[in-house]
Amino acid sequence: MTTHVNFNTLSRKRRAGVLLHPTSLPESLGNGDLGHQAYRFIEFLNTCGFKVWQMLPLGPTHDDKSPYQCLSAHAGNPLLISLDWLEDRGWLVREKIDVTETAGNYRLFCLKQAAENFYQINDKSWMERISGFSREHANWLDDYALFIALKNKYQNQPWYDWPVPVRHREVTALDEASRELQATIKQTIFEQFVFFTQWHELHDYAKRYEIELFGDMPIFVAKDSADVWAQRKNFLMNEDGEMAYVAGVPPDAFSDTGQRWGNPLYDWEYMRATSFSWWKERFNTQLKLFDMIRIDHFRGLQACWQIPGDEETAINGKWVEVPGRELLLELFDTFHYLPLIAEDLGVITDEVIELKESFNLPGMKVLQFAFDGNTDNPHLPHRHKISDLIYTGTHDNDTTLGWANDEENYNKPFFEEYTGRNIESAEQGAWSMIRLAMSSVSFLCMLPMQDLLMLDSSARMNIPGTVGGNWLWRLGLEKVKAKRIEKISRLITLYQR
Repeated sequence: MTTHVNFNTLSRKRRAGVLLHPTSLPESLGNGDLGHQAYRFIEFLNTCGFKVWQMLPLGPTHDDKSPYQCLSAHAGNPLLISLDWLEDRGWLVREKIDVTETAGNYRLFCLKQAAENFYQINDKSWMERISGFSREHANWLDDYALFIALKNKYQNQPWYDWPVPVRHREVTALDEASRELQATIKQTIFEQFVFFTQWHELHDYAKRYEIELFGDMPIFVAKDSADVWAQRKNFLMNEDGEMAYVAGVPPDAFSDTGQRWGNPLYDWEYMRATSFSWWKERFNTQLKLFDMIRIDHFRGLQACWQIPGDEETAINGKWVEVPGRELLLELFDTFHYLPLIAEDLGVITDEVIELKESFNLPGMKVLQFAFDGNTDNPHLPHRHKISDLIYTGTHDNDTTLGWANDEENYNKPFFEEYTGRNIESAEQGAWSMIRLAMSSVSFLCMLPMQDLLMLDSSARMNIPGTVGGNWLWRLGLEKVKAKRIEKISRLITLYQR
């Protein structure tokens, strides 16, 4: 296999980082946000010696809170907006909001008040800025704002259950809706303007502390999303949203029946005919937000697991090849520099490996998958490559302490022999995993925040294949003790990260 070094990709400089989604930051209002605690976290990373902050997708979620099934591939989640920031600019006066009347939507009530005050104050400088933002992002923002307004009008129903005229995007119906729902549209544009403004300020702060922001791009998008409603020709479905096949993955280490995600599959022939413009717009947004981007389920750029729409599980699907090579060539030709990471976990073939390596893309290894007793296991440290990212576990894994607590997860005698020590406690096992990750030849070592805090399975972020109860973990009163910071910092120094 030949590696084409002419593709300008992520630097292989040796470093370490932490995986923590912003919703998990400490806050008293339902979820973490881009406020003060996000800035303190950047300072914490810098103090320890970390260089990277990795997070999950930032898009607005459905009620299940999954960041991998967002309402938009471009928009930011308005629930991540810092309310303190709005107060500092005089647009939000919290004393005027009765918490008992917000029905659990306090943040949304605050955003509504802030938008009303923003437009009423009508400050020339800010109005010029929001107008410039609207023009810059018009290719997705106009459709997204109308999509959200229509979802509100139709009690949050998915677009494929809306009345036919707006479902089919008849011009007259859309023009009428745009006039009728102007207030909600302006509200949504304000929220996106504020989100992106706050994000870029946070990004600038991270650069001051030499912290790279590492994002995540789901390979598929949600069926009930502005992207699918507005640009349906890019997807294998009819105008009413009916799909003969849906996306997922076959049975694997996470699930005996596979995972039936239900996402629309792409119409690759249409995308090829349009020079992959939909993907270019998507990457253009993400590259403005992040210093590096993980392509979730990268193997889907070589072949997708196509599941008949009437199947309840993913077992009876089949692999269907897609023109991922053409797409990547087009993207590199457009952007020249693409700091991408291929999430190459699961069922990986020689064709997927060749695609990844031919574009000089780093892949991933996960230590929790390594200790089954097989010395050929690719996740074992002695099998790693410099071009790998090494994780103790990902957002889909148990915490490493939880993993070490359950000896059914791994071959303990083999683990002890490999590490050269008797593992007398789960915490000792978890620290051994952190040391193995730090010492790996892999250029980037990523540790979930739960592992730095030595938290058990109750702090798990997600259990793949399940619905409900996921994506909720929050940093509580736990603090990383000074001794632990010192220990982590020593490992970063010792292993030259």
